[in-house]
Amino acid sequence: MRPQSLLLTFCAHFLLDQPGVLFTGSFVEALTRAGVGEHAARTTLTRMCQRGLLARSRIGAKVYLSLTTRGEQVLRDAETRVWSQGAVNRSWSGEWTVLSFSLPESRRAERHQLRKRLAWEGFGMLHSGLWITPSVVDVPQLLSGSNLNSEVKVFKGAALPPTDVHQLVEDAWDLDALSDGYSRFLERWGGQEPGSGIDDALARFLLLLTEWLLLVRIDPHLPAALLPPDWPAVPAERLVVRLRKAYEPAAWSAFEGFADRRSAGDQVVAGRAQK
Repeated sequence: MRPQSLLLTFCAHFLLDQPGVLFTGSFVEALTRAGVGEHAARTTLTRMCQRGLLARSRIGAKVYLSLTTRGEQVLRDAETRVWSQGAVNRSWSGEWTVLSFSLPESRRAERHQLRKRLAWEGFGMLHSGLWITPSVVDVPQLLSGSNLNSEVKVFKGAALPPTDVHQLVEDAWDLDALSDGYSRFLERWGGQEPGSGIDDALARFLLLLTEWLLLVRIDPHLPAALLPPDWPAVPAERLVVRLRKAYEPAAWSAFEGFADRRSAGDQVVAGRAQK
């Protein structure tokens, strides 16, 4: 797992809606427990600050970090995507959102960023420059800050004969790879001793939720009618919800054992109890 993914998981559960600022060393301690080297952990923190997701402040000789407004928004958007949408779409109207765009090679960076945004919102690429999703998407919000409104065309409608909708899904998304990912998740975490081999409570919690995040971020949440009846995302979702609840108290206890959190008034703020 990339250090950045683990750090985002850590921030979502231990910084979001929490008071005060957290000592840089506490971030490093959390990441090293999850298997990240100290140098990689500090490099990742620096990059998060450069991207405007974390803000630095100094208290005495120590550097403390807190979430920026942008960082909070990124985490809240991710929380909605990961925990609110559900493993499958059970209320599909039968309509598709169809989006097309064309950007020249000179705008390759913008094209790459747009594709990342589309994939995050559940779009699949049917052809070059033509993307589809069975979900309702706020496209203006998706494009906000990109200066691409004039380059994008969006339509909504139903697929008509002779279109094979199931073939459409297979062409736009790699369902085999996604199914394999969920199956491996079930194998790794769903045994008689879930998370066995991970003794540290905080590491276990971070690794579980980061692995789940990496699966969900590439899952388009397709309608149940377009998926196999034994789609493994459904039991995987039940498992992660159960394990998250089971692992969270010990993870918070472990975190509070080393967390150096301070308020703006330079007073130590006690770690909050479990959510």
